Amino acid sequence: MGAQQWIAMVVLCATFFQLCRAVDSSADDKLLSLPGQPRVSFQQYAGYVTVDKSQNRALFFYFVEAETDPASKPLVLWLNGGPGCSSVGAGAFSEHGPFRPSDGGSLVRNDYSWNKEANMLYLESPAGVGFSYSANQSFYDLVNDTITAQDNFVFLQNWFLKFPEYKNRDLFIAGESYAGHYVPQLADLIVKSGIKFNLKGVALGNPLLEFSTDFNSKGDFYWSHGLISNPTYELLNAVCNTSQLWRERIGGSSLSASCSKVSDQIDAEIPGAIDPYDVTANVCLSSGASLLGAQNNPLTPRSRLFSSAESLQEVLSQQKAQENIDLCVQEETFVYLNRKDVQESFHVKLVGTQQWTLCSSVVQYDLRNLEIPTIDVVGSLVNSGIRVLVYRYMNQPYIFPCQPSLETVNGNNKNLNTVEIRIRSSHLRGVGLWWKAWQNNWD
Repeated sequence: MGAQQWIAMVVLCATFFQLCRAVDSSADDKLLSLPGQPRVSFQQYAGYVTVDKSQNRALFFYFVEAETDPASKPLVLWLNGGPGCSSVGAGAFSEHGPFRPSDGGSLVRNDYSWNKEANMLYLESPAGVGFSYSANQSFYDLVNDTITAQDNFVFLQNWFLKFPEYKNRDLFIAGESYAGHYVPQLADLIVKSGIKFNLKGVALGNPLLEFSTDFNSKGDFYWSHGLISNPTYELLNAVCNTSQLWRERIGGSSLSASCSKVSDQIDAEIPGAIDPYDVTANVCLSSGASLLGAQNNPLTPRSRLFSSAESLQEVLSQQKAQENIDLCVQEETFVYLNRKDVQESFHVKLVGTQQWTLCSSVVQYDLRNLEIPTIDVVGSLVNSGIRVLVYRYMNQPYIFPCQPSLETVNGNNKNLNTVEIRIRSSHLRGVGLWWKAWQNNWD
């Protein structure tokens, strides 16, 4: 064979190889194994999807196929709230992913992982959250719901190019807290776009749906759980309620004299060492307040933090030995996701940041968006034939207690068939759960 024929053969093979990579680019994102991971049979993927080429903006995802028969299982996109908190750190590694970190540096199986029933796609959004990034860092100066929804929409379109076998799979979008904005707004974009995503339903856990209703519930919760005194409760009702207090806080200016008095009184009575997701639970005695990076987010995941002279690793080990459940899972997640070998396995690019944090310290989210009601968007989705599930845990959370969801959705379910059930499940360790689902023409 002559030199020219060899050259032609090489070019042909190289072209074929590039075409194969373009069609099956998900192979680049496949994980052989995570450090410290037990052996499993399901496939895992992690990597980036570009949502704006001109700005070099890309969102990071962690995709876990279902444990058994993934080809027959639906696809669930999970979004944590914040705004600006990590779906990988909170959703995947602290809540319902297949693994949880341990204080020894290894991963342990989560018996209640959602990938027992679905293919789980965890998305870090917007850019600047977790491992997601924008090379043009001016993007971080003002991010809002519109930008986040649009980037999430572009992400899904481009993710399906990587994983075309999931394009026609039943799709569900789920999330918690500020995902009461993220999820309905993304679903609404999908419905209005006319692009076939095969969206079947959305699920909203402890969601922010209507600002005043959701935030005002905090005052009743504080008082009914003995966290504040009768005089302070009367101040909340007569002088400055909790929605007004938050409205002034996110407005950027100083608090009014009346709200400042109420705020000082609440701060004096409610201890700082409390888990906002379960006010009756013990807390993780860690020295990692600055490490979690969760302080500036109004709807942040739990951060159970104290000041301590001991090292983070020492405290985690000591407390785990005294608890039946792992109170320090988010602190352990911080340690695990900042290991170099873990980031290499995840195909991570640290752009404009030195470390992973639970909630972003660089994204300047427009907190005025908290006041945008999304309950009407939820109603529009139902009228479009999309099933909606709203659920709230009843294990004493004061971030958003159970009652406001019931009030909000009960006022917006006209002409809709509804189902309301209270669940007690060993999967929730005895915790109660109210959920309500809507669909037109329920069958």
